[in-house]
Amino acid sequence: MGRYVVRRLLQMIPVFIGATLLIFLMVNVMGDPIAGLCGERQCDAATAAQLKKEFGLDKPVWQQYLTYMGNVFTGDFGTAFNGQKVTELMSTAFPVTIRLTIVAILFEIVIGITLGVITGLRRGRPADTSVLLATLVVISVPTFVTGLLLQLLLGVEWGWIKPSVSTDATFGELIVPGLVLASVSLAYVTRLTRTSIAENRRSDYVRTAIAKGLPRQRVIVRHLLRNSLIPVVTFIGTDIGALMGGAIVTERIFNIHGVGYQLYQGILRQNTQTVVGFVTVLVLVFLVANLLVDLLYAVLDPRIRYA
Repeated sequence: MGRYVVRRLLQMIPVFIGATLLIFLMVNVMGDPIAGLCGERQCDAATAAQLKKEFGLDKPVWQQYLTYMGNVFTGDFGTAFNGQKVTELMSTAFPVTIRLTIVAILFEIVIGITLGVITGLRRGRPADTSVLLATLVVISVPTFVTGLLLQLLLGVEWGWIKPSVSTDATFGELIVPGLVLASVSLAYVTRLTRTSIAENRRSDYVRTAIAKGLPRQRVIVRHLLRNSLIPVVTFIGTDIGALMGGAIVTERIFNIHGVGYQLYQGILRQNTQTVVGFVTVLVLVFLVANLLVDLLYAVLDPRIRYA
């Protein structure tokens, strides 16, 4: 196991470098940061030259990337165009988005897996059909429509929640935004769990466990569910980074100043340091989540061993 972890960590290095290089090139080549910094009025030549020199934009792109990566390994993600350190923006944005992601993942695990198990065991029955139709509707409706609808009904019409989340962004305030963020993924988790349960229910080891006279609950939890969760865990593990990076719409609707909000502001103002810095951390989140998912396979299925 230890050798496998070391090998995976070494494999993550070229992936991290390649991903950050691609992002850095896309952000720097496709946009003009100085134009975004100057606003609607175009900067004069002298001011543009001074700003490029100040932010290191007068150097070749490859040199900018090497300088950036060298600073990243020392914990310096650069300075935003407003003079604020990117690490300061991260220190306020990531805790909020992490709390939002935790709420969303809990919804996926608790509601998604529960509904998936129920429908997988009752395949073809009215409950199964109803859940399938409901998940299809959730997948079909865009997230911004779901978010605006819940904000209007629960926040404005009925007054059950605050339409906008406060700057503290406590777990209680993030329940509805977390549900909105997790809605599509929750539907996929439900359908994936249902399919996996229905397929493994006909497996030989399940029939053997039933023939031995084991209690129904033990057969479902210890044998059926445990082996059926491998594809679900894969989806949820990769979805962690997707939820953190894809929270732009949800955070905009509920005025949550998290990672999505900062990415939106950075893209809108063509603030390359902010965008590249936040995406670099999200790349690390994806890589670590995938490693943890692979290690969790051995816990769920004892037949899986890593050399």
